[in-house]
Amino acid sequence: MTPTAAQITVLGEAIVDLAGSADGRTFRADPGGSPANVAVGLARLDVPVTLVTGLGDDAFGRLLDAHLTGAGVRLAARPAAFTSLAVVTLEGAGIPAYDFVLSWEQDETPLPPGTLALHTGSLAAALSADRVEEAMAAARATASVTYDPNIRPALAADPAVERARVQRQIALSDVVKASEEDIAWLYPGTDPLEAARRWRAAGPALVVVTHGPDGATALGAGEPVHVPAPAVPVVDTVGAGDAFMAALLAGLWSADLLGADRRTALAAMPAGPLAALLERAVRAAALTCARPGADPPTTAELTAASGARQR
Repeated sequence: MTPTAAQITVLGEAIVDLAGSADGRTFRADPGGSPANVAVGLARLDVPVTLVTGLGDDAFGRLLDAHLTGAGVRLAARPAAFTSLAVVTLEGAGIPAYDFVLSWEQDETPLPPGTLALHTGSLAAALSADRVEEAMAAARATASVTYDPNIRPALAADPAVERARVQRQIALSDVVKASEEDIAWLYPGTDPLEAARRWRAAGPALVVVTHGPDGATALGAGEPVHVPAPAVPVVDTVGAGDAFMAALLAGLWSADLLGADRRTALAAMPAGPLAALLERAVRAAALTCARPGADPPTTAELTAASGARQR
């Protein structure tokens, strides 16, 4: 019997971003959705990955299918009434704002065989919280669970309700990545690292906070590990957090730190390897910021950028 190939499974939405031009009348259709972006980022970094999502039988659904499979992502897509859309406008410093038209409802979906990690978060974890939490809990028997809350204020419920949901989902996770903006929305006035310490005490082995142009900080077994971000000319920040998450996951994959049987090793990860992992992840995010839309780097691009920085 041929052994089942190991892979990472991503659970969540694939969306078409309608990116507006300066005149407000012309829009470009870009493949997006945080989980889908993470899946593409993993595939471009040569990690086997399946995306469990929903797609409509329409032009936008076909656009997403071609984009995902063209990148090397395996698709496990259920039929949706239509393909979800996000209208994206850029605010100061290229920061995106979103308005959504969604068709999302998560079915009960078993993990594909060989899954070493289940990654989820974003809209799927908010709109189908019960189903996603069931999947997270079931995955823990054999796989690592990784999570990015990726709060969307336009669709979020009352902050107290969202805090309770996010805290439930964090308790089911081994690795959590969140932006300063996520934490500020959930816990106004709270130091992001203090919130991250509370999250780690709830169960995850690793909690990472991203600080935009100021890099990222990881809380693991020892003292916090911080790395700065490389300076780049920013086109926009669309997909930067997803590129970071994909590179973080790819690093854990390469280090053999994914899977339920690797939890102890993950929790004991030394500061040096953790810093190297963060440096690669912030570099992936920076490369994405330097070009329009959610366009995460390939292994060759990331390796070339790492070599250029070291010279």
